Amino acid sequence: MIVVNHPYEGSFCHALADAAVHGARRAGREVDLVDLDASGFDPVMRRADLAAWRAHATIDPVVADLQRRIDAADHLVLVHPVWWETAPAVMKGFIDKVLVPGWAYEDGVLGLPRARFVRLQRVTVATTMATPGPAYRWLFGNTAQKASVRGVWHKMGVPARWLSHPRVAEVSPQRRERWLARMEDRVARVRLTPRDEALVPVG
Repeated sequence: MIVVNHPYEGSFCHALADAAVHGARRAGREVDLVDLDASGFDPVMRRADLAAWRAHATIDPVVADLQRRIDAADHLVLVHPVWWETAPAVMKGFIDKVLVPGWAYEDGVLGLPRARFVRLQRVTVATTMATPGPAYRWLFGNTAQKASVRGVWHKMGVPARWLSHPRVAEVSPQRRERWLARMEDRVARVRLTPRDEALVPVG
């Protein structure tokens, strides 16, 4: 399942999502592509949504559909830009509203969340940004990685990796092509195994 959040269809985020689709199909897998912006996904957690969240439920039929689709997925790929050092509101709302306790996780050791997905084995988070990579790492602390890869997926015990694409508007076309090839290859080469076995990347 590939979930992309960028309002401009000609963005490099959409190119990365397309590369992920090609990689998955190259590996002979079925693909479920979700464009949060085009689908009109509502990222706002309103009072009624929060009340349902506290009851380990959801009242939004769009969210319920996304949960069903994640339940059918082995590999989840999230693609979004970095705005003000982290994910845009739409992707943040996807995390907030879709990952409901009781469905996505339960309390584990020391009260930390423990994933309870049906099939999901791996998550890949791919981001684009205008900030130079070293500045994002050393000055801002890789905020997107901490908030998403570590703060959501690793926190629940789900293997996840981050693919960063800094200064995306300024790099050469050749570098962009290399990035797209890397995205396709990484998705194609992920070896998905039964849930109780280790995940082993090919190569």
